[in-house]
Amino acid sequence: MIVIMKTDATKSDVEAVKEKICALGFKANEVPGVNRIGIVITGNKSPVNPELFLNMSGVLEAISISKPFKLVSREVKQENTIIKLGNHMIGGKELAIIAGPCSVESREQIIEIGEILSSFGIKFMRGGAYKPRTSPYSFQGLKEEALLYLMEVRERTGMKIVTEVKDVSTLQLVAKAVDVIQIGARNMQNFALLEAAGSIKKPVLLKRGISATIEELLMAAEYIVSNGNYEVILCERGIRTFETYTRNTLDLNAIPIIKRLSHLPIVVDPSHGIGIWDGVASMSMAAIAGGADGLIIEVHQNPESALSDGYQSLKPERFKHLLLKLRKLAEVVDRSLNINLD
Repeated sequence: MIVIMKTDATKSDVEAVKEKICALGFKANEVPGVNRIGIVITGNKSPVNPELFLNMSGVLEAISISKPFKLVSREVKQENTIIKLGNHMIGGKELAIIAGPCSVESREQIIEIGEILSSFGIKFMRGGAYKPRTSPYSFQGLKEEALLYLMEVRERTGMKIVTEVKDVSTLQLVAKAVDVIQIGARNMQNFALLEAAGSIKKPVLLKRGISATIEELLMAAEYIVSNGNYEVILCERGIRTFETYTRNTLDLNAIPIIKRLSHLPIVVDPSHGIGIWDGVASMSMAAIAGGADGLIIEVHQNPESALSDGYQSLKPERFKHLLLKLRKLAEVVDRSLNINLD
């Protein structure tokens, strides 16, 4: 259930409702909106009687929530959530492009590609420091050393840094070093990590699991939000199907469905979605046409020698060409893309 407060409700009115919810043995989750505050009740095993709140000062109405994911639902918040990182945003009218190599391989490599991306006007850079891999013998990342290099790139370029966290034990270390914490597909249902990510004050980019349904993705986001962190970015990155010609099957259907079900922003990872570099451009444009708030694309200056995911990475010139196309497409779908390619 969500208790909707009137526009003129006072702070004491809000606190009184939250105290009553807690007195009933439930949890009160305050969700600020553009025009009014909503207080979502969680922890109840059965429906809560709305009449318990309707006569309280400042209360407009009490509405049952039909979806199992409550805090991330459109029923709770009609307007889109916008994640703000300084002067940059994810979820607003401007498309957010997150680009960079799969892995940080060396100081020289990450600084070089960082400066190239910055010259294009890219505002968000990705780069893996801790790399959970299918094989224990594959490159696992430079770990803490990589975080230092990523921080140097941010200092040099001003770009915001996105990197993956592998487990709870390294979460605080990663959170101190970067601007957006990524929880990868393999960890989408690592509930201890989701709960821990809910306690930090950094945006979380949550990737859909390789066999996860849309509802399972939204329930994973609910774990983070229910623990206090409302800054969650969803990511469609392809799911495992019977098809073998591509790495995954990019589920573009998920974009409009998630937009209808949830107020959280959603970006698409076409690199993992198709797994083939010459298909990334078409999937990127399809994702933007489908309503995605942005893209996360693997870009490497020398993909032939990349330590991970080289075959799905774009070279800088190909990425530049894609950006020019995306800028034109953005106007068609009433979005914008500010890049420095003129």
